[in-house]
Amino acid sequence: MQTVNIHEAKTHFSRLVDAAANGEEILIAKAGVPTARLVSVERPKVARRFGGLKGKIRIADDFDAPLPEDVLAEFEGR
Repeated sequence: MQTVNIHEAKTHFSRLVDAAANGEEILIAKAGVPTARLVSVERPKVARRFGGLKGKIRIADDFDAPLPEDVLAEFEGR
């Protein structure tokens, strides 16, 4: 654990944030007394369930069929 004073923390803030993101804990002190702690944020783990949308999404049989000429012309700016 690293302890830095407020002035040093302001001067080297981005370096300290990188260190905290890599798992290091930094104490920020004012007049030698620890007043704040800089640590990385724990990101919530999202549990993925395969097949969770099965039966809820339908893709039309002609999904990849060519577009009608008038619609295609609109997309192309003709």
